[in-house]
Amino acid sequence: MTVRWRLREVMARQRMKNKRLAELIGVHPNAISCLKTQDKMPRIGGDMLNALCTYLDCTPFDLIEYLPDRPTSDLEH
Repeated sequence: MTVRWRLREVMARQRMKNKRLAELIGVHPNAISCLKTQDKMPRIGGDMLNALCTYLDCTPFDLIEYLPDRPTSDLEH
């Protein structure tokens, strides 16, 4: 199972820059940059997730993509 973090894609769709999102949330732009470059779901708290969803006008489901593992039998064909 893989949980893919899609902040980069959501920010691109919204044309949101790191600096602007950081200002809205009240964090340093480097914090947004670190979150944005993650491919796997980062460990963030509910407050941060809520803020991201609020200012990006999205839901947690927009930020997270679940990719189930393929069964071994599928890999053999």
